[in-house]
Amino acid sequence: MKSTIRNLNSIRQALWVLCLCFAAVPAVMADSPKTLDELIKQVRSDSVLESRELAEREREFRNARDRQAALLQSVKTKLAAERQRGAELKNRYETNEPAIKDKTERLHERMGALGELFGIVRQTSKDMLSLFSASIISAQLPDRKETAKLLAERKSNPNIQELEKFWHLLLDEMVQAGKVARFVAPVITADGQESRREVVRIGAFNAVSDGLYLRYLPETGRLVELGRQPQARFLTLAKTLEESKDGISPVALDPSRGAILSLMVQKPDWSEHIEQGGVIGYLIIGLGLIGLLLAAERTFSLTRLHRKMQEQRSDSEAEIDTAIRRLREVAQEHPKLDADALGLKLDQAILGERPKIKRFLPTIAIFASVAPLLGLLGTVTGMIETFQAITLFGTGDPKLMSGGISGALVTTEMGLVVAIPLLLLHSWLNGNTRKLIYLLDEESAALVASRGGQVRVVTG
Repeated sequence: MKSTIRNLNSIRQALWVLCLCFAAVPAVMADSPKTLDELIKQVRSDSVLESRELAEREREFRNARDRQAALLQSVKTKLAAERQRGAELKNRYETNEPAIKDKTERLHERMGALGELFGIVRQTSKDMLSLFSASIISAQLPDRKETAKLLAERKSNPNIQELEKFWHLLLDEMVQAGKVARFVAPVITADGQESRREVVRIGAFNAVSDGLYLRYLPETGRLVELGRQPQARFLTLAKTLEESKDGISPVALDPSRGAILSLMVQKPDWSEHIEQGGVIGYLIIGLGLIGLLLAAERTFSLTRLHRKMQEQRSDSEAEIDTAIRRLREVAQEHPKLDADALGLKLDQAILGERPKIKRFLPTIAIFASVAPLLGLLGTVTGMIETFQAITLFGTGDPKLMSGGISGALVTTEMGLVVAIPLLLLHSWLNGNTRKLIYLLDEESAALVASRGGQVRVVTG
């Protein structure tokens, strides 16, 4: 009996250990058995339940295994199909490889030609962008620069539509360059005011409005009046062109697209040219004006005196106050003098007449000599100032040096312009005075000859 109880206890302990080992089984158990029969019954119940669970798990495992096997078989089938497809593609690639190589070479060749073409398009676009920016046609057609800018700056190749649009722009530029067009655009006046006016554009060369020439500003895209307009005859032609509605009208244009016109209007006028000479220039001009006045007075006086002396010689009885009359009065005042003494008296009278005849001629000669010297003085002074400016600012700006030298040479030019006419006038007036003195010498010789004949008769 005791051994049986011991066996039951051992079985009971083994069952408890088995229950602890199967921790995955739900732990919510009924109340602990109190007798061996209940324990055996519970063990049997648990064993049946556990068998059912294990059978269910085994069935699920087999189902999962079957699904995995089916999936594996499907993958193997697909793998075999893909391998077969890869082999077919490889065979096709190997078959098409020579054709691919040939087409690739042709593609590179054509791409090279297209690349060169697109490079030319980009360079031409940059050139045309510069041309459009500076062209006076852009004042009438301001939106055409966008296409050229897009083609010049983009990295990808342009399409056929963009190339055609750019081609149309080039054609339009050529056509517009040969047209005389009228359009309304804002114009900046000389006093800085902006107003909309009718503008006449002469090709790609010039634009006029209200009879005035305009200049195109690429920075603002506006037309502005020239600060200094060309000569009046050019403005008259521009006004005539504006007023004409059809036919042919003459007009002055600048074939350099405004460059010559800009240089021409920058050329200083006479007043600015004179101002460049400074004080010395005004002094030279003053000497020249005084010399011209003296020369004019001498020309008038000598001409009138020559005419009177000719009348006096032709008519000895004429009551004209001239040097010839005064010589005759000297001869009449000394009737008893011999020829030699009378000749000396007449020579003395002629010497007294010389200063009156040659009056102001030495002054004109001095002015003609001093004017170039003053011009040289102004040039030296201007050169000194120019070299001082070069010392301070260097030779980085050629306009500074050339402008200083040009201004320095103005006085030399003014001195020569004053000296040459004065020198010629002095020479001409000096010749006229010699003619008058020669007339006096002739009259003196005649008087001496007449007196000499009377003496010979008396003494003979």
